[in-house]
Amino acid sequence: MATSRDDMQNEKLNFRKYKDGDDKWRSMTAQIFKGDTSHKCPTYVHRTPPCQGSCPSGEDIRGWLNIIRGIEKPAGDMSMQEYAFHRSTTANPFPSIMGRVCPAPCQDGCNRNQVEDFVGINAIEQFIGDSALENNFKFSSGAETGKKIAIIGGGPAGLAAAYQLRRIGHGATIFDTHKELGGMMRYGIPGYRTPRDVLDGEIKRIIDMGVELKMETKVGVDVTVKQLEKDYDAILWALGAQAGRKIPVPNADKASNCLTGVDFLEAFNDGRLQLVSEKVVVIGGGDTSIDVASVARRLGHITETHENDRPESIILGHTAHDVASSAKRLGAMVTLISRSPIEKMNAAQHEIDDALREGVNVRGQIRPLEVIMGADGRATALKVAELEDDGKTIIAGSEFEIEADLIVSAIGQGGDMTGIEDFGNERGLMDADQHYQVPGKEGHFVAGDIVRPHLLTTAIGQASIAVESIDHYLKHDEMKKRPKVDKNHFNLLDKLRETGLEPTSFDATVGDQRGTDSTHYAVHNYEDRSHAEIIPADRLYLGHFGYTPRVKRTEDVPDSDEVLGHFQERMNGLSTEQAVEEAGRCMSCGMCFECDNCVIFCPQDAIYRVPKKEATMGRYVATDYSKCVGCHICQDVCPTGYIDMGMGE
Repeated sequence: MATSRDDMQNEKLNFRKYKDGDDKWRSMTAQIFKGDTSHKCPTYVHRTPPCQGSCPSGEDIRGWLNIIRGIEKPAGDMSMQEYAFHRSTTANPFPSIMGRVCPAPCQDGCNRNQVEDFVGINAIEQFIGDSALENNFKFSSGAETGKKIAIIGGGPAGLAAAYQLRRIGHGATIFDTHKELGGMMRYGIPGYRTPRDVLDGEIKRIIDMGVELKMETKVGVDVTVKQLEKDYDAILWALGAQAGRKIPVPNADKASNCLTGVDFLEAFNDGRLQLVSEKVVVIGGGDTSIDVASVARRLGHITETHENDRPESIILGHTAHDVASSAKRLGAMVTLISRSPIEKMNAAQHEIDDALREGVNVRGQIRPLEVIMGADGRATALKVAELEDDGKTIIAGSEFEIEADLIVSAIGQGGDMTGIEDFGNERGLMDADQHYQVPGKEGHFVAGDIVRPHLLTTAIGQASIAVESIDHYLKHDEMKKRPKVDKNHFNLLDKLRETGLEPTSFDATVGDQRGTDSTHYAVHNYEDRSHAEIIPADRLYLGHFGYTPRVKRTEDVPDSDEVLGHFQERMNGLSTEQAVEEAGRCMSCGMCFECDNCVIFCPQDAIYRVPKKEATMGRYVATDYSKCVGCHICQDVCPTGYIDMGMGE
């Protein structure tokens, strides 16, 4: 039924393939037509979706979204939740934590943004992770190889590496300086963002694979690198960057109450820091600075404080507060300043919005100039200046002072290279080549923030690549150039094997077998370009997708009157029904999602559904080339960009 003129005027259209005045082909390769036919026929091309291309850990996001929505089904009696869990954790063993705290660059890249709004990928990932913990889903280890790898650091990179190593059967021993595992997930992020029961559950699942632990052990001090080289077949450095940097202004290194965000958050997360000062100034603009400011608002201050109970004494003295529980707390005045405009700060926008709601005074385009000190050697204020829009030029006469009892710098991090100075570079980090080998150190590999402080998911992705390199090293394989699109991809051959549809062996004694449409030794009219191409929105038929609002998680974010003492988790997960509904908004870019458009609109009946007993994900339709005239309608109406007019070139 045609859409009426009134409906078209009242309905917001989201896509138009051709605009008024278009009368020329957009590329030479598109100039294939003579009348209504051409020499080209459809072929089915798998490409990487931009969500996955934007994911630093390289998750097969489209894959587990299609599992949740019910398009790709598990073999046997495995549940949808468990199947999605195993697909998700091929790349990332922390779906529950990442679903809560990852700033989700995948959502920024989502092609659905061209219709109305991105798919809530991290909300569905949290659903997958929480379901796995509720149902006690486990990981499996590979057949033992007898090889042993030492992992220095038990944070996201080290734990992800241990997981990947155990999956292929290599032994993994983690050395960590803390009492508990987790690194920045535990000591750098507040528990109301990474709930400790959730974190402990996801870590335990990895350790249960047979990972050995050496806790409260510092490599280079408690054990030498030479000893590790003797005892292990390879070493992976995943130290993290747990040494903060003070602001480079006069007196910042002299004032006792001028601290780093790393030290502040570690003292809070291990239970030592239970209150702050009345006036707190935080310098930064990234997620760490937001966490510091939000924690300070929750802790508050007390009016009568002994010198030993000042925050700097607790943080630097490694003692614990013993007065906070009995004294009445008052709200702290917290100011967060950044050189960037607020809208361009590195922190995730929803974290900035939450901080503002909680009563943090956020000010952009401000540059620190000097820490003002009192006679007692403590900072009393921070002298700052306003900046032009370029973020560099100081506005003349704009200097002013912000009163402060505590100044916390969250402007960058480095590694603690004590005892391993030979491995450090001039930035207090470690160098890595494209395979995450340490240059000039055979058998040594590196991953995570110690390479370049970034996202948790970045550290996890680097760990996966480092483990692949370690495996090649142990097998004496050549380190080959990595793919252009270096991600975890859907593999049609693996799917065919899983469903009992593996192609038969090729018999070279049979006659001409160049055509594959009637044979079973090859996958007919299918091409995998996922390792080389990311599919953009202009390759999709966006007109197929109606405007559908995102199913959003609810959050319990306190306001400025409620924030004091509020340490409950903020993020509420989706129900199964909500997760399925939201996953249904995925456009399955670069992979068939069985909409039947090509079958319905083919005027020659050349495109047909693969027989049910032979069909699986990625093999839903095929083409009878004896009927196809190359009219290209199937390509035009394919919502996911899965069809190319390429056969016959």
